Amino acid sequence: MNNNQSQPSIAQPRWPALVLRMAALYNILWGAWQIVAPLSFFDVMGMEPINHAMVWQGMGMVIGVYGLAYFWASFDYIRHWPIVAVGLLGKVLGPVGYVISDAPASFGYTLITNDLAWWLPFGIMLLHAKRVGFPLRTE
Repeated sequence: MNNNQSQPSIAQPRWPALVLRMAALYNILWGAWQIVAPLSFFDVMGMEPINHAMVWQGMGMVIGVYGLAYFWASFDYIRHWPIVAVGLLGKVLGPVGYVISDAPASFGYTLITNDLAWWLPFGIMLLHAKRVGFPLRTE
């Protein structure tokens, strides 16, 4: 099929767009917080601040970029399933890293909103995309 022809759209429920936009907003805001006030996170968590704030600011930049990707995916999560898959992978690996690290227990609370809350909806989106054959279109 050439690029001038549109491919048929696959029926999508409305809730994934809302979830991905919520994830986008959350990640952009969380990332911006880390960039603007990187050491404040450690104060809130009651943790010793890191020596090089720019490392934490870099983490904030990555989180914010994920937010932009979630926003783009919200328009067609089936077409952009790789973004959802990478997001879910990051949201699984974050808690794995926490479990194998020596981070204080207070840091674990961030996993609830940063990672765990998104497992189910992202997983359901990927299962639906799998059912329709993980389409990759290059329009």
